[in-house]
Amino acid sequence: MSALDKYHVAVRNALLKDGWTITHDPYTLTVGQRDVYIDLGAERVIAAEKGTERIAVEVKSFAGASDLRDLEMAIGQYAFYRSSLRRREPDRTLYLAAPQTVVNNTFSEQIARNAFEDLHVNYIGFDPEREVIVEWKKP
Repeated sequence: MSALDKYHVAVRNALLKDGWTITHDPYTLTVGQRDVYIDLGAERVIAAEKGTERIAVEVKSFAGASDLRDLEMAIGQYAFYRSSLRRREPDRTLYLAAPQTVVNNTFSEQIARNAFEDLHVNYIGFDPEREVIVEWKKP
């Protein structure tokens, strides 16, 4: 299992503040003989539909030397996890969580917008200091 992202706790707390119940920390997917670990699994009751919404969240800090390289790695990991998640729990929606500054800068660039649209990447922008979700985005 890999080390926790530096914003793991901030995203966990932000989800709790947003009304989510953390169900997995980490969310472990077993595929054949291998395990992969998505940072968090969560759910919340949807009163109007009398059901639950389930998500998995992969947290990324984008603190590397190159924001483009971080974006490439994050999208690749997202696609890999989404493929595995669809086979195990297809009703659980995967999100990529990044600091809102990354969303406002890197994610708003054309290269990221194209990739997110083409690859159907859902993401969450969060404020790491206030530990709140700022933005939910589905293409």
